[in-house]
Amino acid sequence: MTGLPKDAPILITGGAGFIGSHLANLLTEKGCLVRVYDTLADQVHAGASQFPDHLHGDVECVNGDVRDRDSLRAALQDVDAVYHLAAAVGVGQSMYQIAHYTAVNNLGTAILLECLAERPVERLVVASSMSVYGEGLYRLGDRLLAPPGREREQLRRGEWEIREGGQTLTPVPTPEDKTLTPTSVYALSKYDQEKMCLLFGEAYGVPTVALRFFNVYGAYQALSNPYTGVLAIFASRCLNGNPPLIFEDGKQQRDFVSVKDVARACMLALTTTATGQAFNIGSGHAYSIAQIADAIIEAVNARIEPEITGNFRVGDIRHCFADISKAERLLGYEPQVELRDGMTELAEWLSHAETQTGAQDNFMHASHELARRGLTL
Repeated sequence: MTGLPKDAPILITGGAGFIGSHLANLLTEKGCLVRVYDTLADQVHAGASQFPDHLHGDVECVNGDVRDRDSLRAALQDVDAVYHLAAAVGVGQSMYQIAHYTAVNNLGTAILLECLAERPVERLVVASSMSVYGEGLYRLGDRLLAPPGREREQLRRGEWEIREGGQTLTPVPTPEDKTLTPTSVYALSKYDQEKMCLLFGEAYGVPTVALRFFNVYGAYQALSNPYTGVLAIFASRCLNGNPPLIFEDGKQQRDFVSVKDVARACMLALTTTATGQAFNIGSGHAYSIAQIADAIIEAVNARIEPEITGNFRVGDIRHCFADISKAERLLGYEPQVELRDGMTELAEWLSHAETQTGAQDNFMHASHELARRGLTL
């Protein structure tokens, strides 16, 4: 690596989580001195009081909350670079735990940046999200359009696609310059995290990169967290003998990217000269949710069929998948894990994870909570 010495001391907030732990291990294997800072939230870590066993033995672990200024300031001592991954995650839950999401994501980021203002580092990388886009980019004839979200009356009629003038729009890969229209509290908080970090970096002369992760999957994802990625939710359902429940008609499209590719992208962001901007990190491919449900059923060899519910969740969008050409050009990012291979790796880990820790299917509880609050139609 260039720009920072090979043995650079690095802090990863949220470093015991799904993406953070993969990144911590990768950086440690590359010779970096890695310290992870994590509050070990019950929803993510299933009540575990210890840092996960899969973290590399040379990783330094610090238990702390990003809102705890004194603890965070101490964790930042002698650090040359920071990955800010700590966040409360979940579109649906963010629509009723508004104060919690805003406190962890917005306030937590603000406190981190105030600490960094006291002692600037050489590099800051912040985890953003594809959710900042709202709806993805669309085409109608020879025009590219960034449409607003769908209205409830349309959704109540089961008319799922985005239309203009009675014509259905065709989804196309979404680039970084597409207008951002967050449709949930979570999405808005991720936009705030991204923007605050980029503004801070410019003001204080700290080279900063924002990575907009699309739907990340892989080993060590929280299987019992009903607000995590859809693929992990489907896996948990399958492992408990329950069918994956699919909103709308299952034809909505997303970009699914291996956590291994995401960790590599994070490492590239540590040394790139293309700072002060955001990058899409995805696979560059579009998959329907129904395809993903079928893929995970096949991967875990479950004898069930997915169930199309025809319901809609407030804050969801129809189509969004990544244009990764900017990351390929400026970061040197190149996804290496094909979906089929990623599914095989995931299935192998799932067979181990199920026997070691179990996978509680908490989806129905979360679904009933959203319905009770009028957040599903």
